[in-house]
Amino acid sequence: MLKRVFLTLLSAFLFISCSSDYDKKLKISATTWIGYTPLFYAKEMGWLKPLNIKLLNVSSLSENMYLYKAGSSDAYVGTQYEYNILRKEDSTLIPVMMFDKSHGGDVIMSNFSIEELKNSSKPIEAYLEMDSINYTLFEDFIKKSELDEERIVYINQDQSHISTIKETSLGKPIIIVTYSPYDNKLHSKGFKKIASTKDEFNLLVFDAMFTTTKTLTEHKKQFEGLKKAVDRAVAMLHKDPKQFYEKIKPYILEISYNEFKSALANVIWINEEIPSEIKDRIKKENFPMQDLI
Repeated sequence: MLKRVFLTLLSAFLFISCSSDYDKKLKISATTWIGYTPLFYAKEMGWLKPLNIKLLNVSSLSENMYLYKAGSSDAYVGTQYEYNILRKEDSTLIPVMMFDKSHGGDVIMSNFSIEELKNSSKPIEAYLEMDSINYTLFEDFIKKSELDEERIVYINQDQSHISTIKETSLGKPIIIVTYSPYDNKLHSKGFKKIASTKDEFNLLVFDAMFTTTKTLTEHKKQFEGLKKAVDRAVAMLHKDPKQFYEKIKPYILEISYNEFKSALANVIWINEEIPSEIKDRIKKENFPMQDLI
């Protein structure tokens, strides 16, 4: 009898101990960038619920950053650009999980060719998210293409607004800094890619999940569980991209399966193993990697 009572109490204790690892909700914010879709797949598969993780869907990298700053999320995914901005305000911010390297997924689009942009004397409207990697890409593009920066009229908008530019606007020179899957919608409106992170830039753009050392300590098991879910999602993406697409379709605008597959060619997954060449370039940027799960 005493043995049965002891075993019952022991089981209850172990259950409470395990449950306590996940009793505090972990909120993570992410945009619908193609490289973050494993998070949304994990959500749709129900893998986040047992971990008590809530995924917040935002429309821009800057909104993602502001949401985190406001304390509405515990962690966020973004590029090293947003990380470097926020780390100036909080030195305890660290990357905890790697996702991908942009390999053509970040693009410069326009209704004019580069030569037409250079030869025109008209002002150039530039649509981009100013507080994001978009701005760094655009600066690099201006220098490389030798455009007159004084002609640039900066228009700061998130990608959901930028993608609604109407065809009637195409009579004037426009440059758009965007990324997958928003580029597909803009392409259907007459905009063409004039530069991307695949060939035209020496700039390294990679994505990771960021949080503070305190949050990582408090939610370590949840982050570890999330890492397994992300790796599992990427494995499923490679195994059955069609099934993966059907699951995350509500999050990636109105792009077809073929457009989705095409967009996948624009990222290099580094969630499990980072190629030595990419790892060396990341280290040169003084990007800390010691806390990566």
